[in-house]
Amino acid sequence: MKKIGLFICHCGINIAGTIDIPEVKKFFSEYDDIEISDDYKYMCSEPGQKKLRDAIVEKNLDGVVVACCSPRMHEITFRNAALAAGLNPYKVEIANIREQCSWVHQREKDKATKKAVDIIKTMIEKVKKDEPLQPIEFEITKRALVIGGGIAGITAAIDVANAGYEVILVEKRHSIGGKMLELSETFPTLDCAQCTLTPKTVEAGRHPKIKLMVYSEVEEVKGYIGNFDVKIRKKASYVDWNKCTGCGLCQEKCPTKTESEFDHGLGERKAIYTLSPQAVPNKPIIDKNSCRYFREGKCRVCEKICPVQAINYEMKDEIVEEKVGAIVVATGYEILETEKIPEYGCGMYKDVIDGLQFERLNSASGPTAGEIRRPSDGKIPKEVVFIKCVGSRDPEKGIPYCSRLCCMYLAKHARLYKHKVPDGQAYLFYMDIRSFGKGYEEFVQQSMEEANLLYIRGRVARIMQEGDKLVVWGVDTLSGRKVEIKADMVVLGTAVVPSKGSVELGKILRTATDEYGFFSEAHIKLKPVESMTGGIYLAGCAQSPKDIPDTVAQAGAAAAKVLSLFGQEKMVQEPLIACVDTDLCSGCGVCVVACPFDARMLDQDERISIVNEALCQGCGACVSACPNKACQLRNASPKTYMAMVDKYL
Repeated sequence: MKKIGLFICHCGINIAGTIDIPEVKKFFSEYDDIEISDDYKYMCSEPGQKKLRDAIVEKNLDGVVVACCSPRMHEITFRNAALAAGLNPYKVEIANIREQCSWVHQREKDKATKKAVDIIKTMIEKVKKDEPLQPIEFEITKRALVIGGGIAGITAAIDVANAGYEVILVEKRHSIGGKMLELSETFPTLDCAQCTLTPKTVEAGRHPKIKLMVYSEVEEVKGYIGNFDVKIRKKASYVDWNKCTGCGLCQEKCPTKTESEFDHGLGERKAIYTLSPQAVPNKPIIDKNSCRYFREGKCRVCEKICPVQAINYEMKDEIVEEKVGAIVVATGYEILETEKIPEYGCGMYKDVIDGLQFERLNSASGPTAGEIRRPSDGKIPKEVVFIKCVGSRDPEKGIPYCSRLCCMYLAKHARLYKHKVPDGQAYLFYMDIRSFGKGYEEFVQQSMEEANLLYIRGRVARIMQEGDKLVVWGVDTLSGRKVEIKADMVVLGTAVVPSKGSVELGKILRTATDEYGFFSEAHIKLKPVESMTGGIYLAGCAQSPKDIPDTVAQAGAAAAKVLSLFGQEKMVQEPLIACVDTDLCSGCGVCVVACPFDARMLDQDERISIVNEALCQGCGACVSACPNKACQLRNASPKTYMAMVDKYL
């Protein structure tokens, strides 16, 4: 006979409002192997946990079933309580009678009560067959990898480095700063983006604990939390940065000009260039696609003019291998490609631009040195239309979510426009105004009152060119009247989308991305900075659209998670992982191919499969694939589940 304790949680009225708790308690008070059947309003509270601990000691229980909410919420809570009372924590199981019962049967109390009894029966059967397991311990490599050199990546890297740990900061562009470096001013204080960011970029570039790897991309990640093996491709810059002094002479003398990505096509750069005046590191690269030497075999002016002979046309990509214990993903965002918004004339009309292009027009380091001039003819626009929610909250574009930034940055744009063109008129079309941050609503209201911005609640249907004007057709949904504005320029608040390559990077990291391509958090409320893979943490817009304060806060939280991991002497992993019945294993290798975490290998001498316990995540792919049923998950064997099904039936 087993001694099992059953504890039923009311969860306030979440469970008790639908399920007859006294009836369930009474049923199990006379049930086989149940030593105690008890209930409490909030089992997860300290008094509820004390009930559980006291019963384990007084009744000498062999196992515990807590009938409550999802195990994702409080399984660890009750396992820790059991451990404190001397019971192996893996002899505790959760019967989910909230999400799987009371919440889905709120108007069927009798049926819900019967279903709760059935669910609890199966978990009692499981806990009877559970083995007392022990956590797995292994060493930790106390170095961190941060992927992405924007404000999120820089913040996380500096926080970890300031705690005394080495950090490798990888950025795919050839200087750090990300999108924030492209901005002119930031809301709601209208302070200079570069002035705010540059101290951080300089600190990251000079920090003795930070290894800066710009113009680089992560190509392969193997291993597990605490011990990752990473391969990073360091792309050929064709400039020896060890020799280069950043004098800028090569850029000055280069005869080839091309479109500037940093200025989003509104300005020009040379074939050899640094990304921006505030670039860290301040070293140039040669763009092979525009360089005359690489295209035609001619020129080599930069090589001839360089005073330190830093130009190296023979340079090749280099693969760098590093070992790290934790990874922070801070890959940032892009904005929706304008080709996907044909109704607004994107790509057809030069004076229809997106928000980042307007930032560059407004920036002192931009193509117009901070003057607001329209791209088509360089004239100062006297009437500008700003359109919010372009692509966002639009299921037809595949983006039903709110991008969170657009309401505020277009209010900022319109206000900055009025600062520089006082006699100009700004119109803002909006669906709703979502000013959610500290000081944001005040910023919007001040913009309306002091800058005389004209807000029009409605949607723009189409934009057409008429002479040198853009005719904006829309509807004011408050009055129902049609609106027609002849504007000099149109600025689109386009949707925030994941950074290019996010899904591919997710596959490399073996962690999940959502249906839009943002990285998925382990739990939207309780683990918002932890990914679905242990040791990989999320920061900034890699996880979802967010503004600068939220990005910095999340980056700090991700760094704190890294430091929490590095603060342990050894890594402790859950033992609920795969194992192999060697009597049944034929060494076919199917499980090796099926494992998404590279946790399986074949012992060629014994012809059996071996599990790397540190790598295994307990996903069960090997169990499904094994033709001989030799692969099993600990405390989740087929025999256990068949016994649970039999008990239910």
